[in-house]
This record gives sequence, structure tokens and C-alpha cells, in this order.
Amino acid sequence: MSKKKVSAAKPPQGAKAPSGGSAPASAASVGAPMRLTLFDLDHTLLPIDSDYAWGVFTQDIGWTDPAVFQARNEEYYEHYKAGTLDVHDYVRFATEAVRLRGPAEAVAAHARFMETVILPAIRDEAVSLVRRHQAAGEQVVIITATNEFVTGPIASAFGVAELIAVQLERGPDGWITGEIAGVPSMREGKVERVAQWLAARGLGWSDVHATFYSDSINDLPLLEAVDHPVATNPDERLRAIAGERGWRILDLFRKK
Repeated sequence: MSKKKVSAAKPPQGAKAPSGGSAPASAASVGAPMRLTLFDLDHTLLPIDSDYAWGVFTQDIGWTDPAVFQARNEEYYEHYKAGTLDVHDYVRFATEAVRLRGPAEAVAAHARFMETVILPAIRDEAVSLVRRHQAAGEQVVIITATNEFVTGPIASAFGVAELIAVQLERGPDGWITGEIAGVPSMREGKVERVAQWLAARGLGWSDVHATFYSDSINDLPLLEAVDHPVATNPDERLRAIAGERGWRILDLFRKK
């Protein structure tokens, strides 16, 4: 995969841009490495999968055929958990309804999705964890394999200004085409996207002291790349690896 200079993904057209968070990072000029804290989103900061939940939401509001969409959505989700997902094929599927509905209708629907699904799911424990890192002066970034349309407003809800998500290609009309632009932020692609994010700021891995929180075995490459990996609400395979390697394990969400 070729490398190109990229910036943080933007929220959907018409959505409020993320605000708050750490001060923007620039090239390290004072000697000390930048303290960088990376958070996965789904099942790490959120107790749900936002991509899957968006699919269910579009089904509930009548944008997709319930039987057909649910079966395919669940099939893709199982592939993701198994580490066998074809992300390009999935993004075409996941963004089809949005692409066909157009910007105005899609953004309005996403606002309802935030109000009825995402905001009720955000837990105090996750917000407090993010705030602690921000208060310590660290650069906080959310990095997710879910696309920018779904996750832009979610990053805003967490008060995190920097988001690395799957970027969506735009056509001549400015609307999404269903294809991915650049390197998908998934598996090894997360390592490359962080490297691109750093390079855009005149930094490299040697210029940062990085922590990464994630729940998923899919994120093993990035967990191995950082200084402080934190297996957070980890799946069974990641929990086993974290135990073997002596990584910190954080069960963030209280059992209800």
C-alpha cells in the first residue's frame, strides 16, 4: 500500500466538528517525546460496535431490507471478530444506504442515531479515562476501523479533536462513492495511518511515547508498535496474549 500524507478524518457534511481535547501537536522541538494516547472506539471507549449499530439503525428506519441486511451485517461482523473481514467489500455494503440517500437525509439520520443510540451508550468510565489523559497534557487520538461518516460525531461527543478513521472516497459531487480513500485504518493499516498522522506533523515513532487502548485481536499490530499496550475489555484471544506478554488488562466497563 502506498503512503500519502493524510489528516484526521472529518465528520459528515453538516455535522458539528469535534471540539476539545489536547492541544494540536507539532514537531518535537523541546527534546522530550510527545505523549501520545491512542484509543480504539468500538468495544473500547464504547460498549457497542458503532458500525454494526449504525447498520441496525438504518434497517430500523426503513432504509434497508431487514432480512437481507441483517444477515449480511451479522456475517460481516463475524468476519471482523475473526480477523478475516474484507474491509473494502464491507465499506461498500455499509455505506450503500447512505450513498443512495444523499447528504442531507444521511446527516439528519445520523443526528437521530447519535441521540437515540450513541449518546445513551457512552459510559462515564470511558469519558473519565479520556479526560485523565487530556488533563495530563497528552495528545489524545481516536483510531478506528469504522468509517469517518459514522465516527466523526462520536469523536466530538468524547471531546476528542483528532480522529483517524476509514476515509471515504468522494465523487465529483462531493458525496461518498462507497470506496475507501487511502489506507484503511484496520489491522496493520492502523500502524501505517498513525505513522502518516505523525509524519504530517513532522514526527516519527521515535518522537513519541505512545499508549494504545484496544479490545480487539485485530489491533495486535498497533498494540505491538506502542510503548504501552492496554488490552481494554479484551476479546478472548487478546486477553490471552496480553496475559502471556504481561500487558496491562483493563476491564473498563462495570458489569451490569
